[in-house]
Amino acid sequence: MKRAIYILLGFFLYATVSSAAESEFPGRKLYLAVPYIELDDAYQRREQLVFVDVRSAYEYDTLRIKGAIHIPLADKSFVEKMKQLRSEQGTKPIVAYCNGKTCIKSYKAVSKCRKFNIDNVIAYDAGIMDWAKKYPAEAVLLGKTPINPRNLIDKARFKKHLISSDKFEERVATTNALVLDVRDQFQREGISIFVGQEKRVSLDDQKRVDQYLDQARRENRTLLVYDQAGKQVRWLMYHIEEKGIKSYYFMKGGAHAYFQALRKQFVR
Repeated sequence: MKRAIYILLGFFLYATVSSAAESEFPGRKLYLAVPYIELDDAYQRREQLVFVDVRSAYEYDTLRIKGAIHIPLADKSFVEKMKQLRSEQGTKPIVAYCNGKTCIKSYKAVSKCRKFNIDNVIAYDAGIMDWAKKYPAEAVLLGKTPINPRNLIDKARFKKHLISSDKFEERVATTNALVLDVRDQFQREGISIFVGQEKRVSLDDQKRVDQYLDQARRENRTLLVYDQAGKQVRWLMYHIEEKGIKSYYFMKGGAHAYFQALRKQFVR
């Protein structure tokens, strides 16, 4: 009888832990065939692994795992570059990673590799933020290592600089702010929100981004920035604060939220 009770308790405990993991890592449920590695295991085995950052160049240059190779998932030659890497590394495990627990690029990267028979590729799905917080000596922030975990921007700090699309639009109209549209050309599709008032620049064009940041600081102007979905700008925040710019705001939800708000106004 006691044995049966222990078995039942063990089952419920396993189910609870499993459910919590799926909730924390939603990608694991979506990509059941993708093998993954936990944070501490990845750190302990780091000398035997090859880390590949599959995010954008701007994200990689802002914060990354020390020694990680950059092969963005969006790169048209992603498969070819991964095949080349596998050829160079022999049977050494390749670990793909992205931003965090709700980011699915690492799973997509592994799935794509499996599709093209690139073997021994796994996902590190806890992401760069958890890694940098726990193992700052093995992370690079704005080109410097080791990093100070206090310099990592958490969600609460990021949210202080988010304003609604309505308030964003109001500030564009009533202030002398410098407005930046940092969507890439594919996201933008030729559509500007603030025609004649905004500057267009992709985050991957770091030189021009820095020029606009320097301009905002030099002219003591508030910086208003929006992207496609309100997530990419979080990485830009590191560069804004490094420049010493105090007055800046991001459009909450990005251009997507802006157009959704417009649709609600005119589509009844």
